[in-house]
Amino acid sequence: MNIVFISMDTMRASRLGCYGYEKPTSPYMDQIAEQGVLFERAYAADIPTEVAHTGIFTGKVGLRTGVVSHGSPLTQLPKKESWLPSLLQNHGFTTAAVDNLYQLKEWFARGYRYYINSVQKTRSIDGKSVNELAFKWIREHKEDDFFLFLHYWDPHTPYQPPASYVPAFYDKSRDPYDPANRSMHAAYNHAAYPFFKHHHYDLLGPVTDAAYVNALYDAEVRYLDDRLRDLDELLKAEGLYEDTLLILFGDHGESLTEHDIYWDHCGLYEASVQVPMIMRWPGRIPEGRRVKGLVQQVDMMPTILEAAGILTPANIDGRSLWPSIRGESEGTHDAIYLSECAWQASRGVVTKDYKFIRTLDAGPFVRPPRELYDLRVDPDETVNIAESSTAVADELAYQLDEWTEKMLNGRGDPMLTQIEAGLPFRNRIHEILLQYGLTWDEWIQDPRRDRFDEASAARHAGR
Repeated sequence: MNIVFISMDTMRASRLGCYGYEKPTSPYMDQIAEQGVLFERAYAADIPTEVAHTGIFTGKVGLRTGVVSHGSPLTQLPKKESWLPSLLQNHGFTTAAVDNLYQLKEWFARGYRYYINSVQKTRSIDGKSVNELAFKWIREHKEDDFFLFLHYWDPHTPYQPPASYVPAFYDKSRDPYDPANRSMHAAYNHAAYPFFKHHHYDLLGPVTDAAYVNALYDAEVRYLDDRLRDLDELLKAEGLYEDTLLILFGDHGESLTEHDIYWDHCGLYEASVQVPMIMRWPGRIPEGRRVKGLVQQVDMMPTILEAAGILTPANIDGRSLWPSIRGESEGTHDAIYLSECAWQASRGVVTKDYKFIRTLDAGPFVRPPRELYDLRVDPDETVNIAESSTAVADELAYQLDEWTEKMLNGRGDPMLTQIEAGLPFRNRIHEILLQYGLTWDEWIQDPRRDRFDEASAARHAGR
């Protein structure tokens, strides 16, 4: 048996054809979904990347491991925690990863006999380069029972797809640099601008059309879709296709201007927390199965262990997806609890019908303390009904408090500790601002692009 476990960083479920998107971003992923099982309501309970992957490999939510933030020097993962690659290695699997998360935190290299760092000098981490590294390894170890973790970053900012992929998603009659177009104004004058200027906007040039940036995201998704096709063709050519459990998942989604979030993955809204999750195992997973109930990322660990015939640790939060795969149930949870602590500090709960969000620290955003959305009639979460449906909001708030207390089990709350130290991305922005003679408090009062650019130009002129 082989397991190919694929993280598609920043992959938003609703931008894939198999999740209802009308544009041709994912013809091959759509085909994989038809060959196996697709989970319609899969959630990243903890976002963004660092905490999501920690949960995936431990089978535990962030409040249980203490890892709730991203890019924070405060977080550590005890070595006693169960770790999926280690469990598989201990039971005879040859384990390997093509990944770079080790550069974030050391624990991401645990349990791998082969850890291949995917960092490169050009185009961030390119799916083609990930494949080149992975293909060589697969050919060398095709006689083994192996677990291979592949981490693709193509849909992540900065969006820089090959030029040939863009026309399918952006009307050639439009000008992305039209000075009369004002759709980028809100993004350029957002409090997060000092971070994204160098990270993303400067690389795109003077774009004025927000639709063009969204098109670049779609083009990145399609580029990755083609790389996954290449991977599948290799599995077939090497005789590995039939005995390989293939799992595709997003670590989190991406907000494409919704909720005042411009091409990033914060906010506990569907755009950022509902992710694709697709599994295929010829002859063992039924074709064309779509699971409609709630599932979450931590459920993948016990599912993989069960497939491999390995006893699942008793103290994890994940639940096996096999009953849902076999059609015996629809989902694994009645409610999924959500958390973020990087740009913002928020917790929430999503049920079959509702989403409740409580914000403890809004960071560079403006958020009400409580949000409630009726997902049945408002799937895009545009109307906050927390004030008009107080009974529902109060009940979900109580449910969230009960769950939080249970998960902490008498321990201190790591989110409150991080808020006291400062949210990681707010701290990063503050560090950038200080280089240009500004402070966070000054900037947040008047976050205008021209103000920051003038300070930047003055500093560079003084060199």
